[in-house]
Amino acid sequence: MKTTHRNLWLKVGVNLLVLAVIVLIILLTRSTAGTVGEEYVPGVFASAWSLLPPVVAIVLALITKEVYSALFVGITIGAFLYAGGNAELALNTMLYHQSGGLVPGIADIDHAGILVFVVMLATLVVLMNKSGGAAAFGRWAQRHIKSRVGAELITVVLGLLIFVDDGFNCMTVGSVMRPVTDSHRVSRAKLAFLIDSTAAPICIIAPISCWAAAVSYAVPEDVDINGFSMFLHTIPYNLYALGTITLVIALILARFDYGPMRRHEENAAAGDLFSGGDQPYTEEYKTDHPDDGKVSNLVLPVIALIVCCILGMLYTGGFFSGVGLIEAFSNAESARGLVMGSLVAMLLTFWLYMNRRVVSFSEFMGSFAAGFRTMCAPMIILILSWNLSGVTRLLGAADFIHGVMESTASSVQMFVPVIVFLVSVFLAFSTGTSWGTFTILIPIVCAVFPPSTEMLAISISACLAGAVCGDHCSPISDTTIMSSAGAGCNHINHVSTQLPYAMTTAGFAAVGYLVAGIIGYYADSAVAMLATPLTLVLIVMGILIARRLTNRAA
Repeated sequence: MKTTHRNLWLKVGVNLLVLAVIVLIILLTRSTAGTVGEEYVPGVFASAWSLLPPVVAIVLALITKEVYSALFVGITIGAFLYAGGNAELALNTMLYHQSGGLVPGIADIDHAGILVFVVMLATLVVLMNKSGGAAAFGRWAQRHIKSRVGAELITVVLGLLIFVDDGFNCMTVGSVMRPVTDSHRVSRAKLAFLIDSTAAPICIIAPISCWAAAVSYAVPEDVDINGFSMFLHTIPYNLYALGTITLVIALILARFDYGPMRRHEENAAAGDLFSGGDQPYTEEYKTDHPDDGKVSNLVLPVIALIVCCILGMLYTGGFFSGVGLIEAFSNAESARGLVMGSLVAMLLTFWLYMNRRVVSFSEFMGSFAAGFRTMCAPMIILILSWNLSGVTRLLGAADFIHGVMESTASSVQMFVPVIVFLVSVFLAFSTGTSWGTFTILIPIVCAVFPPSTEMLAISISACLAGAVCGDHCSPISDTTIMSSAGAGCNHINHVSTQLPYAMTTAGFAAVGYLVAGIIGYYADSAVAMLATPLTLVLIVMGILIARRLTNRAA
């Protein structure tokens, strides 16, 4: 009875919230300036209202536990804000605007490449199950990995080894480790957290990755700074990335969980990996567990996938045309390279399986449709997230943040690192994009501090760390969505269980950037780097103290 009343009040509250937002939009857009055309500018452009659509979408997703409608409401609000209440213009903006519409977003070559790559990877997973490779690997893991701690640690190690691209990391680690963690009763929410917490954090501190290239190019050309050298200088100061990896390892070794994750892990220990919720992406991953399956039926395709995707990215960066390794990664077109690499890996897998006669030709071809079906849900979320991000961009959210930062940064230089970190967290959380976040903020930071100073490195690192943190917390982030898909976990379950951990690390990182900023401002030397071990020690101590208090309370 109490649950019924709670659900009724929840529905009433959500309806009132939507109604209030509609009224607010009408009031805001009554006198929208500008005319429709090339020079059209909405009345709320570059104002705080530009962040309303993603904030509403995120809040609704967390309240209702349903992400499709939340994203759609956010997109609709953004389109009406942009159109000034004009329903026809709003509809065209949602669907066909060249810079923010649904259809152009899908047609974008990078977005389309990501969708194709996701389907190809899901197809490989289906094939590895049909070949018996996943079942054989699961049996091998049961013999050699004796505990949940071991299963979780191996997941982390594999995540740290695949540092080239975060989306590739999420899908590959999830595909390989899912049968292992399932056999040791690790909840799908915990698996999604382990995947997400090693994907972007390792990419943002790995010199050879797509992220390193993106950061290098975000440094303005008119600034006398080598972008790649600056990226290397930021690695020791990336408190959130290093702190997240430290937090994950500390939680595993301490055998401790808190927040919603604790309930998920307790349920998993009792046999319920999904905590009574839906079981997404699992139908096509089922296997008959043939006894003659070989571990190599899984290992060889995975190795082929990793090698081919890395070679594909190097190819797009010009490595085979004489460009150096680092420069090739800097120039790489990630989506294009991953699609090419996954296709070659698929052909090699076809050759391997046909020669071994582990799947029939019809089963192989049928796996493409099966792989597509398993990825329908995450692809819909990705497409709607791109649409929401595009509409938010049309409202001038980037210009608003740029103005706020530019007006305050120069007057409080000592506190710029922690301010940049917090603003970066909020912007990445609201827009669901870490790359877009540091692309906006890095030029501002470069304008505040002279080149080759410690404060510049600390502040850029704070920007990168905040972007990854906001990306982790956001339900509309590509990496968050792919982590859910890779783990086979309900998306909102992943977001709600990861949030307390991300906020814990963010809190300690903010303290670290405050300390680093003060030291760097007065000393302008690498002494500020002491903030990094201080932050990591505080994280470990925090976990140990929390575990002791929790055990005492129990």
